[in-house]
Amino acid sequence: MPAAARIRPLDLFSREEWERVSARNDWMGPLLVLHAWAVIAAAMALSIWSPWFIPVSVMLIGARQLGLTILMHDAAHGALHSNAQINDFLGQWLCGAPMGSHVVQYRNYHLKHHKYAQQQEDPDLGLSAPFPITKSSLRRKILRDLTGQTFLKQRKNQFANALGIGIKATKGNINRSQSAREAVIPMLITNAIIFAVLAALGHWWAWFVLWLLPMATWMMMITRLRNIAEHAVVPDNMDPMRHARTTLANPLEGLLLAPYWVNYHCEHHMFMHMPCYRLGFAHRALARKGVTDRMEVRQGYLSVLKMAASLPEPTAVPA
Repeated sequence: MPAAARIRPLDLFSREEWERVSARNDWMGPLLVLHAWAVIAAAMALSIWSPWFIPVSVMLIGARQLGLTILMHDAAHGALHSNAQINDFLGQWLCGAPMGSHVVQYRNYHLKHHKYAQQQEDPDLGLSAPFPITKSSLRRKILRDLTGQTFLKQRKNQFANALGIGIKATKGNINRSQSAREAVIPMLITNAIIFAVLAALGHWWAWFVLWLLPMATWMMMITRLRNIAEHAVVPDNMDPMRHARTTLANPLEGLLLAPYWVNYHCEHHMFMHMPCYRLGFAHRALARKGVTDRMEVRQGYLSVLKMAASLPEPTAVPA
């Protein structure tokens, strides 16, 4: 199947406009990485000071953990810094590795998603194809996320692949095991450093409660909501303005569900190498031109979830 249709920026902007819209700043990427870790540290400190804040900290930290994966995603597009070595170092060791991801592996996978967005060859098609579903099905998925079941399943598979457990010795499987190890080893190293720092400060328990727990629960749930919002039940898999969705998020959604402009996903697919911190600016520029009327744009995550969970519940068959 041919690659997904693409948008040429100069079909929408003059060259001067595009240079303004897409302008990069090499300080922004590192500052956003610093911001994510600063919020995580502040939320940890708040709950260490008073454990009553742990539920709030779990949400704040889980959202910034998702934020780290978003910034790794920017690095995969070469958008975190103009220097490739700095870009990949930030994306790998300060963003991807602590979350169990590997920026180069992710880049190879993710660029194929962009090339074949919503087509049969799209490696992410399985994330959107099952929708719409019923409300009860969505509730079960969210419950599995918030109880850590999704996290445990993913990590079990990742570690099993890394160890080669249950994998037949074929060339493809050996490569898969090697790829899993390339992600697992940096994850273990960076998480050991986080644990050691917290232990040295006298708060070893915080790694379990204020790092692992948010990653295993809140981050899993909002990652699912992000995936649903981006491509589920989009109106046209062939239209480059409508095969991905922008979800206009309010400040609370931005804080707890959609950090670092990840909600502007239609713009991201239209301009795939644009840094995340320019996506909101691009959206406003497109709105002034009336282009957003032709794009898949929805107001708030609740409205998207209602569409994604719009199938009627199955009718019980009389005995």
